[in-house]
Amino acid sequence: MIIVFGSINIDLFFTARALPRPGETVLCPTYRSMPGGKGLNQAIAAARAAGAGGRVRMAGRVGPDGFAALALDALDQAGVDRAAVAPCEQPTGCAAICVDATGENHIMVGSGANRMVGADQVPDDWLGPEVTLILQMEVPLAENWRLVERARAAGARIILNLAPAQAAPGAALANLDYLIVNEIEAVMLARETGLAATDPSAAARALCARHEVTTIVSLGAAGAEAHEPDAAWTVGALAIEPVDTVAAGDAFVGAFATALDAGHDLPDALHRASAAGGLACLKPGAAPSLPFAKDIEMRLEQLPAARRL
Repeated sequence: MIIVFGSINIDLFFTARALPRPGETVLCPTYRSMPGGKGLNQAIAAARAAGAGGRVRMAGRVGPDGFAALALDALDQAGVDRAAVAPCEQPTGCAAICVDATGENHIMVGSGANRMVGADQVPDDWLGPEVTLILQMEVPLAENWRLVERARAAGARIILNLAPAQAAPGAALANLDYLIVNEIEAVMLARETGLAATDPSAAARALCARHEVTTIVSLGAAGAEAHEPDAAWTVGALAIEPVDTVAAGDAFVGAFATALDAGHDLPDALHRASAAGGLACLKPGAAPSLPFAKDIEMRLEQLPAARRL
């Protein structure tokens, strides 16, 4: 079973010819509102990647507004158990996302209800050796670390996606099974902890060695790498023309967690995650772009398996 502890947003999605520069106003023909937030995205990504029979639970917060209904409906449609999604008086989180003609994006997030998410929303009887816990960095970090400590004591598998990039204490990192970062996050975290970080791969190796945590770094069109204490793996990326890259990282995390939860080994989970991340770039928006299990399976043969470095 997968538990996702994290943020729930509604994304306001703008498509422009070019991203605005400081002080510049860019007009867009229209906009769309879609469910999002890294927690919600990763819960839906995991549920879709798991397919029929998969069990995914979400813990988060929503506000007393119309955005909450949109977010909760998205979780329901994906089959995510939202018993631990609680209401509060803060507004539902909201993100303004601008995507340019090349698929690059700028994102600004109003956290709202996400600032009220608490570790105690996940009951003790949800945690155990049969559970894979996913966390990100869009809720109060102290609550993340509280839940990580409880999950470690219960024997759960723990995955932290260090997004958006923020510092994390060494004690929390040492309690993880998997740390997932992108190129920027890998270098930032390594430097924050006093490690050499000449490039993302070096940063991932250093983080793995320092904290004894398997560190996965996504490298965009170059694929991804996984660094274990005694081995390292690399996988390429699907050959695609991206529409937008907003949810690629969330699709990667959800598919990776689902593969591990289903008993796949690290190289196979890395392979599936890379395929899912690429597929998420083919549709606009966050949650709507997350691929289903059948789509991931169909694309695996187009992407060489992960190989040892």
